[in-house]
Amino acid sequence: MQSLPPGVGGKTFAVRQTRPYDCAKSTTVMPGALSFSFPKTRRLTRTSEFDCVKERGHFERGKFMMLGALAVQNSGASRVGFLTSRRLGGAVVRNRVRRRLREIVRKHQHDLREDFWIVLIARRYATKVSYLALEDEWLRLAKRASILAL
Repeated sequence: MQSLPPGVGGKTFAVRQTRPYDCAKSTTVMPGALSFSFPKTRRLTRTSEFDCVKERGHFERGKFMMLGALAVQNSGASRVGFLTSRRLGGAVVRNRVRRRLREIVRKHQHDLREDFWIVLIARRYATKVSYLALEDEWLRLAKRASILAL
C-alpha cells in the first residue's frame, strides 16, 4: 500500500482530464438566427470619430441622455460610442450607466439603420433611473433622430 502525501488526510480526489477547446463547435449559429453580440468593431472608439459626430452630427436631447447621429456614406453597420463624464459620479456609477446603455443598444442593434455613427452621452439623471426608463428614452430619441429602420 502506498502512503499518502502529508495534508491529504486519506481523501481521494478524481482528476479530470481537460480536452482542447474546439472553436468550431462553440460558434455554430442556427440558420437565420440573429447574432446579438456587440463586438468592438460596432463601437466608436477614437476621439476623432467622437469629434466628427460632435461637429457635424445632429443631437437629440432627453432627460437622461443625449443622442448624436451622423450619416456616414458606405460605412456598413452603424457604430455606437458611449460617453459618461465624471459629473455622473465615481467609476462604479459611470460604469454601471455605460453597461446599461451598451446593453440597450446591443438589444436593439438590429433595428438600427445602416451607415450611421451614433454617440450616446449620459446625463446626470441617468444614474438615478431604472433600466426600463433608460430604454424607453433611448427608443424615443432614436425614433426622433430617424436612426431606426422600423
